[in-house]
Amino acid sequence: MDTKYAKACPSRTVMDVLANKWTLYALGLLRCRDRPLRFTELRRGVEGVTQKSLTQVLRNLERDGLVTRTIYPTIPPRVEYALTDLGRDVGALTGAIADWSKANASRVHAAREAYDNRRD
Repeated sequence: MDTKYAKACPSRTVMDVLANKWTLYALGLLRCRDRPLRFTELRRGVEGVTQKSLTQVLRNLERDGLVTRTIYPTIPPRVEYALTDLGRDVGALTGAIADWSKANASRVHAAREAYDNRRD
């Protein structure tokens, strides 16, 4: 079987979104908290992400139907982000990645150390 990942392949569309580390962290945080979160809560919960990067991630997730953005007419305006049904569905995948990472992080670090210490 000849497998090609053509430019028009639907899997590439999805991977373009999910292959971003900040996307996985934002989805994971929304999944773990299981409630809408404000931008500042997301930013505090995803250590190292810049405001610009998180804004772009959330826009992409909203555009792809994984997250809703709700604006409340308060002063200052309150904005909350929540997973959609589609976002909760993808949580099974992102959760599996997180679980695998936790279970195998020490093995990955050991492999990296062995590689870095090789003398080729």
